[in-house]
Amino acid sequence: MQIHVAGENALIVYFSDSVSEVTSARIQHTTEQLKSYMGETIIDLVPSYASLLVIFDALKTDHLFIRQLIRQAYITGENASIGIEENVVRIPVYYGEEVSLDLNAIAQKNNLTTEQVIEIHQAQTYQVYAIGFAPGFAYLGETDQRIATPRLATPRKKVPKGAVAIADRQTAVYPASSPGGWNLIGACPIAMFDPKGEPTMPLKAGDRVQFFAISKQDFLELNGDVSAWEALK
Repeated sequence: MQIHVAGENALIVYFSDSVSEVTSARIQHTTEQLKSYMGETIIDLVPSYASLLVIFDALKTDHLFIRQLIRQAYITGENASIGIEENVVRIPVYYGEEVSLDLNAIAQKNNLTTEQVIEIHQAQTYQVYAIGFAPGFAYLGETDQRIATPRLATPRKKVPKGAVAIADRQTAVYPASSPGGWNLIGACPIAMFDPKGEPTMPLKAGDRVQFFAISKQDFLELNGDVSAWEALK
Protein backbone atom coordinates (compact mmCIF):
# COMPACT_ATOMS: atom_id res chain seq x y z
CA MET A 1 0.00 0.00 0.00
CA GLN A 2 1.17 3.52 -0.85
CA ILE A 3 -0.29 6.82 0.35
CA HIS A 4 0.25 10.04 -1.60
CA VAL A 5 -0.92 13.62 -1.14
CA ALA A 6 -3.68 14.44 -3.63
CA GLY A 7 -4.42 18.00 -2.50
CA GLU A 8 -4.47 20.21 0.56
CA ASN A 9 -7.30 18.13 2.02
CA ALA A 10 -6.94 14.82 0.20
CA LEU A 11 -4.86 11.64 0.13
CA ILE A 12 -4.91 8.87 -2.45
CA VAL A 13 -4.20 5.30 -1.38
CA TYR A 14 -2.83 2.80 -3.92
CA PHE A 15 -3.54 -0.78 -2.89
CA SER A 16 -1.96 -2.67 -5.77
CA ASP A 17 -0.46 -2.41 -9.24
CA SER A 18 -3.15 -4.70 -10.64
CA VAL A 19 -6.91 -5.12 -10.52
CA SER A 20 -8.31 -8.16 -8.72
CA GLU A 21 -11.20 -9.22 -6.52
CA VAL A 22 -8.85 -9.36 -3.52
CA THR A 23 -7.77 -5.76 -4.13
CA SER A 24 -11.39 -4.70 -4.54
CA ALA A 25 -12.32 -6.41 -1.27
CA ARG A 26 -9.51 -4.63 0.59
CA ILE A 27 -10.58 -1.29 -0.82
CA GLN A 28 -14.17 -1.99 0.20
CA HIS A 29 -13.14 -2.98 3.72
CA THR A 30 -10.83 0.02 4.14
CA THR A 31 -13.57 2.35 2.92
CA GLU A 32 -16.06 1.01 5.46
CA GLN A 33 -13.50 1.19 8.27
CA LEU A 34 -12.62 4.80 7.43
CA LYS A 35 -16.29 5.76 7.50
CA SER A 36 -16.43 4.66 11.12
CA TYR A 37 -13.00 6.06 12.05
CA MET A 38 -13.30 9.50 10.44
CA GLY A 39 -16.84 10.47 11.35
CA GLU A 40 -17.59 14.12 10.57
CA THR A 41 -14.09 14.74 9.22
CA ILE A 42 -15.01 12.91 5.99
CA ILE A 43 -15.95 14.93 2.94
CA ASP A 44 -15.84 12.02 0.50
CA LEU A 45 -14.35 8.57 -0.07
CA VAL A 46 -13.94 7.63 -3.74
CA PRO A 47 -12.96 3.98 -4.38
CA SER A 48 -11.63 2.94 -7.78
CA TYR A 49 -10.04 -0.12 -9.42
CA ALA A 50 -6.95 -0.26 -7.20
CA SER A 51 -7.07 2.99 -5.25
CA LEU A 52 -9.08 5.02 -2.77
CA LEU A 53 -9.29 8.81 -2.73
CA VAL A 54 -9.81 10.16 0.80
CA ILE A 55 -11.08 13.76 1.02
CA PHE A 56 -11.29 15.28 4.49
CA ASP A 57 -12.19 18.51 6.25
CA ALA A 58 -8.88 20.35 6.69
CA LEU A 59 -10.42 22.51 9.42
CA LYS A 60 -10.97 19.42 11.60
CA THR A 61 -7.95 17.21 10.89
CA ASP A 62 -4.74 16.97 8.85
CA HIS A 63 -2.82 14.69 6.48
CA LEU A 64 -0.76 13.06 9.23
CA PHE A 65 -3.75 11.95 11.30
CA ILE A 66 -5.64 10.67 8.27
CA ARG A 67 -2.56 8.70 7.19
CA GLN A 68 -2.60 6.97 10.56
CA LEU A 69 -6.30 6.11 10.20
CA ILE A 70 -5.72 4.74 6.69
CA ARG A 71 -2.89 2.48 7.88
CA GLN A 72 -5.01 1.25 10.77
CA ALA A 73 -7.97 0.53 8.47
CA TYR A 74 -5.70 -1.26 5.99
CA ILE A 75 -4.12 -3.49 8.61
CA THR A 76 -7.52 -4.66 9.82
CA GLY A 77 -8.46 -5.41 6.22
CA GLU A 78 -5.52 -7.58 5.19
CA ASN A 79 -7.88 -10.55 5.15
CA ALA A 80 -10.84 -8.52 3.89
CA SER A 81 -11.42 -10.88 0.98
CA ILE A 82 -12.68 -13.43 3.52
CA GLY A 83 -16.02 -12.96 5.19
CA ILE A 84 -17.17 -9.80 3.43
CA GLU A 85 -20.89 -9.82 2.88
CA GLU A 86 -21.49 -9.39 -0.83
CA ASN A 87 -24.30 -7.20 -2.10
CA VAL A 88 -25.56 -8.80 -5.33
CA VAL A 89 -27.74 -6.55 -7.50
CA ARG A 90 -29.82 -8.14 -10.27
CA ILE A 91 -30.28 -5.91 -13.31
CA PRO A 92 -32.87 -6.59 -16.06
CA VAL A 93 -31.78 -6.32 -19.70
CA TYR A 94 -33.82 -6.33 -22.90
CA TYR A 95 -31.60 -7.84 -25.61
CA GLY A 96 -33.97 -7.10 -28.52
CA GLU A 97 -32.56 -6.42 -31.98
CA GLU A 98 -33.74 -2.79 -32.00
CA VAL A 99 -31.48 -1.97 -29.02
CA SER A 100 -28.63 -4.48 -29.45
CA LEU A 101 -26.98 -2.61 -32.32
CA ASP A 102 -23.56 -4.25 -31.97
CA LEU A 103 -24.64 -7.71 -30.89
CA ASN A 104 -24.22 -9.25 -34.35
CA ALA A 105 -20.74 -7.77 -34.72
CA ILE A 106 -19.68 -9.18 -31.34
CA ALA A 107 -21.05 -12.60 -32.27
CA GLN A 108 -19.30 -12.65 -35.63
CA LYS A 109 -15.99 -11.46 -34.20
CA ASN A 110 -16.01 -14.21 -31.59
CA ASN A 111 -17.48 -16.98 -33.78
CA LEU A 112 -20.65 -17.19 -31.70
CA THR A 113 -24.36 -16.84 -32.27
CA THR A 114 -26.15 -13.83 -30.84
CA GLU A 115 -28.00 -16.17 -28.48
CA GLN A 116 -24.67 -17.47 -27.17
CA VAL A 117 -23.39 -13.92 -26.58
CA ILE A 118 -26.52 -13.11 -24.57
CA GLU A 119 -26.24 -16.33 -22.59
CA ILE A 120 -22.57 -15.74 -21.78
CA HIS A 121 -23.24 -12.13 -20.77
CA GLN A 122 -25.82 -13.30 -18.21
CA ALA A 123 -23.88 -16.33 -17.00
CA GLN A 124 -21.54 -14.68 -14.52
CA THR A 125 -21.59 -12.21 -11.68
CA TYR A 126 -19.62 -9.00 -12.23
CA GLN A 127 -17.61 -6.98 -9.73
CA VAL A 128 -18.27 -3.23 -9.53
CA TYR A 129 -14.70 -1.93 -9.70
CA ALA A 130 -15.40 1.79 -9.97
CA ILE A 131 -18.02 4.48 -10.57
CA GLY A 132 -17.17 7.08 -13.27
CA PHE A 133 -16.96 8.74 -16.01
CA ALA A 134 -20.51 9.97 -15.28
CA PRO A 135 -22.61 9.62 -12.11
CA GLY A 136 -23.94 6.08 -11.96
CA PHE A 137 -21.65 4.65 -14.66
CA ALA A 138 -20.40 1.45 -13.01
CA TYR A 139 -17.40 -0.30 -14.54
CA LEU A 140 -18.13 -4.03 -14.26
CA GLY A 141 -15.61 -6.79 -14.79
CA GLU A 142 -14.60 -9.01 -16.02
CA THR A 143 -16.58 -10.24 -18.98
CA ASP A 144 -15.94 -13.71 -20.30
CA GLN A 145 -13.02 -13.67 -22.75
CA ARG A 146 -15.32 -15.26 -25.34
CA ILE A 147 -17.31 -12.02 -25.72
CA ALA A 148 -14.54 -9.50 -25.06
CA THR A 149 -14.67 -6.87 -27.81
CA PRO A 150 -12.60 -3.69 -28.34
CA ARG A 151 -14.22 -0.27 -28.22
CA LEU A 152 -15.63 1.09 -31.45
CA ALA A 153 -13.06 2.74 -33.72
CA THR A 154 -15.37 5.78 -33.96
CA PRO A 155 -17.44 6.54 -30.82
CA ARG A 156 -21.11 7.36 -31.24
CA LYS A 157 -22.03 10.98 -30.62
CA LYS A 158 -25.02 9.91 -28.53
CA VAL A 159 -25.65 6.64 -26.70
CA PRO A 160 -29.15 6.31 -25.16
CA LYS A 161 -29.75 6.22 -21.45
CA GLY A 162 -29.95 2.62 -20.25
CA ALA A 163 -27.78 1.16 -23.01
CA VAL A 164 -26.02 -2.03 -21.89
CA ALA A 165 -22.61 -2.31 -23.47
CA ILE A 166 -19.28 -4.14 -23.65
CA ALA A 167 -15.77 -2.75 -24.10
CA ASP A 168 -12.80 -5.11 -23.97
CA ARG A 169 -13.44 -7.21 -20.84
CA GLN A 170 -15.77 -4.73 -19.14
CA THR A 171 -19.51 -4.23 -19.30
CA ALA A 172 -21.69 -1.35 -18.11
CA VAL A 173 -25.05 0.41 -18.26
CA TYR A 174 -25.08 4.00 -19.49
CA PRO A 175 -26.83 6.02 -16.74
CA ALA A 176 -27.64 8.92 -19.07
CA SER A 177 -27.51 9.80 -22.74
CA SER A 178 -23.91 10.64 -23.66
CA PRO A 179 -21.20 10.09 -26.27
CA GLY A 180 -19.69 6.61 -26.07
CA GLY A 181 -17.60 4.04 -27.86
CA TRP A 182 -18.76 0.84 -26.17
CA ASN A 183 -20.53 -1.95 -28.08
CA LEU A 184 -24.30 -1.90 -27.47
CA ILE A 185 -25.94 -5.25 -26.72
CA GLY A 186 -29.15 -4.36 -24.91
CA ALA A 187 -31.15 -1.90 -22.84
CA CYS A 188 -31.88 -1.61 -19.13
CA PRO A 189 -35.08 0.07 -17.90
CA ILE A 190 -33.75 0.70 -14.38
CA ALA A 191 -32.32 4.14 -13.53
CA MET A 192 -28.61 3.94 -12.74
CA PHE A 193 -28.60 7.46 -11.29
CA ASP A 194 -31.38 9.46 -9.67
CA PRO A 195 -30.25 12.68 -7.95
CA LYS A 196 -33.49 12.74 -5.97
CA GLY A 197 -33.36 9.08 -4.97
CA GLU A 198 -32.09 7.51 -1.76
CA PRO A 199 -29.64 6.10 -2.54
CA THR A 200 -28.93 8.07 -5.70
CA MET A 201 -27.33 5.01 -7.37
CA PRO A 202 -28.29 1.32 -7.12
CA LEU A 203 -24.62 0.28 -7.38
CA LYS A 204 -21.46 1.12 -5.49
CA ALA A 205 -17.87 -0.06 -5.73
CA GLY A 206 -17.57 -3.53 -4.21
CA ASP A 207 -21.08 -4.65 -5.21
CA ARG A 208 -21.64 -7.54 -7.58
CA VAL A 209 -24.04 -7.49 -10.52
CA GLN A 210 -26.05 -10.24 -12.19
CA PHE A 211 -27.80 -9.45 -15.48
CA PHE A 212 -31.00 -11.28 -16.48
CA ALA A 213 -33.00 -11.14 -19.71
CA ILE A 214 -36.49 -9.68 -19.91
CA SER A 215 -39.02 -9.47 -22.73
CA LYS A 216 -39.89 -6.31 -24.64
CA GLN A 217 -43.22 -6.19 -22.85
CA ASP A 218 -41.50 -6.33 -19.47
CA PHE A 219 -39.05 -3.66 -20.63
CA LEU A 220 -41.86 -1.31 -21.63
CA GLU A 221 -43.82 -1.99 -18.42
CA LEU A 222 -40.71 -0.97 -16.46
CA ASN A 223 -40.78 2.40 -18.29
CA GLY A 224 -38.21 1.38 -20.88
CA ASP A 225 -38.20 3.31 -24.16
CA VAL A 226 -36.78 2.04 -27.46
CA SER A 227 -37.36 5.26 -29.44
CA ALA A 228 -33.94 6.69 -28.53
CA TRP A 229 -32.27 3.84 -30.44
CA GLU A 230 -34.06 4.61 -33.70
CA ALA A 231 -31.87 7.64 -34.36
CA LEU A 232 -28.75 5.48 -34.17
CA LYS A 233 -29.71 3.16 -37.02
